[in-house]
Amino acid sequence: MQKIYVDHAATTPVHPEAAEAVMDILQNNFGNPSSIHQHGRQARKQLDEAREKLASSIGAVPDEIILTSSGTEADNLAIVGYVHANKQKGNHIITTKVEHHAVLHTCEKLERDGFSVTYLPVDEDGRVNPEEVEASITDETTLITIMHGNNEVGTIQPVTAIAAIAQNYGIAFHTDAVQSYGLIDIDVKSIPVTMMTVSSHKINGPKGAALLYVEKGTKLTPSVTGGEQERKRRAGTENLPAVAGFAVAAVLAQQDMQKHYKLYGQLSEHFITSLTKNEVPFEVNGSNQNKLPHILNIFLPGIDVESSLVQLDMAGISASSGSACTAGSVEPSHVLQAMFHDNQRASSSIRFSFGLDNTFEDVEYIAKEIKKIMNR
Repeated sequence: MQKIYVDHAATTPVHPEAAEAVMDILQNNFGNPSSIHQHGRQARKQLDEAREKLASSIGAVPDEIILTSSGTEADNLAIVGYVHANKQKGNHIITTKVEHHAVLHTCEKLERDGFSVTYLPVDEDGRVNPEEVEASITDETTLITIMHGNNEVGTIQPVTAIAAIAQNYGIAFHTDAVQSYGLIDIDVKSIPVTMMTVSSHKINGPKGAALLYVEKGTKLTPSVTGGEQERKRRAGTENLPAVAGFAVAAVLAQQDMQKHYKLYGQLSEHFITSLTKNEVPFEVNGSNQNKLPHILNIFLPGIDVESSLVQLDMAGISASSGSACTAGSVEPSHVLQAMFHDNQRASSSIRFSFGLDNTFEDVEYIAKEIKKIMNR
């Protein structure tokens, strides 16, 4: 049986060079970067080198990088850490209805803690209108948090315009760029973001490492206390093996960015062509223009998404219905519900996301298997 992995938006296979970096640290450099002896100093040197590579990849300086365990932790630190550290400025947050749950659930918790949150709607492409963002700003608004590229449908938000609006009003702007980073050139000096989240395991790096870019001078209340690490912004011994692998994966992603962007776009186009050729009734969810090339969310009228994913799995195809962080949930996609206000569409759509090792033959095979499922 074939084994085809098309769920790269959930996680990616670790690049051999990133895995090699992880193993090198595990086997040859077990020191604690906070220790002052030679083992600690060597660990600190490698940690500093990794941080510098990660900072350089987004146009930042090393002091602006906070290393975390995951994108979810980075999102939480950005949102909770900022609003609590800046409560004297106000208690209002602006976000959208299509954010990752790391943002939505965090905002919901803050509402229970007395903060006010505006959840903006999106159009059928999944994009928020910058004018609506500006219209939602009040004297109490302290933070706008809107993702760069959507993890379920791939829609790219107008973050440059939103960041400019936030800057004009003196409001902090955070963006979750977990899906975009490594495929789109992001420079924090050209997009005036205050904070940005990036994750290792989405770019063929190891799990257990992520970063939060925080513009110099930004006040944050740490979410984890108990040590001096990360300039007192995130306590805990740094996961040096994962960070080293993350840095290698980041460098490789930067080098191959244009090649991968083109390839994944071609795979998406060929998949659509193959579905049409096999006479599969379908519609694409999301924008045709403002989108990430590797994510293709397909509405297949009449299917039951759970049984269809099982049947795809039995045919050797690993796909998903949306965010991996909602695995086990039978609820329809909140992203598609916000886009279409239609439970049926949200319950009959499958996300295919491409990455390393996927081929044109893969997508042809998937299209044929989808046809079989729909015939059944």
